[in-house]
Amino acid sequence: MRPTTAVLATALPALALAVLGSSHPAVLTPESALWWRDLHIIGLVLFPLLALGPWAVVRAAKPAGPVGWVLEGLAVVLGLVYAAFYGALDALAGVGGGHETMRVGPGPWVAALFEIADALGINGSYAYLAATVLAAVLALVAAPGAWRLLAGVGALFAVVGAWSFLTSHIYWPYGVATMVMLAIGHTAMAVAVTRRPAAPRHRAAPDAGDPASPVEAR
Repeated sequence: MRPTTAVLATALPALALAVLGSSHPAVLTPESALWWRDLHIIGLVLFPLLALGPWAVVRAAKPAGPVGWVLEGLAVVLGLVYAAFYGALDALAGVGGGHETMRVGPGPWVAALFEIADALGINGSYAYLAATVLAAVLALVAAPGAWRLLAGVGALFAVVGAWSFLTSHIYWPYGVATMVMLAIGHTAMAVAVTRRPAAPRHRAAPDAGDPASPVEAR
């Protein structure tokens, strides 16, 4: 993976969610319900893209051969689990909660809706944490020389951010800080692992009829 592609994949989704989260209402009320709903409609697109961060690091850092493909496949599966279950939280508590509050007003149904949304969303958050830990381990193994220090700093930011994501969502200020940490962490790891030296290319054996061939003329 090219360094520019890796940086875009790791930085942009998390930073976009940080910007979105800076205006997230602290509480769902009839007054905040419209933006609560619309904000989470935007989130339906942005939240799944957050899975690109761990995947980009794993793809750039994976070892060659079947083991590498298995590890990348694991990152993809974890990303899909995260996107599905966290998307359910976004749709139920975000879009559904905001829309129904606009239509029927607050009531006991809000707590019931948030209960099932949280129960589903936490599965996605744990899948994201697992993908981030996988990316961190591979980055620490794959980063060359002094770049391993950058990978270590990135791993710390990313894993702490993914742990915070279990409870912070994108609420200001902790959720916004969480998204910034994920952007910094995954981007640092992506930069570190894409600085690996390229594997040497194997040159074809010289042809016996080639004038430059070391084979002695008979």
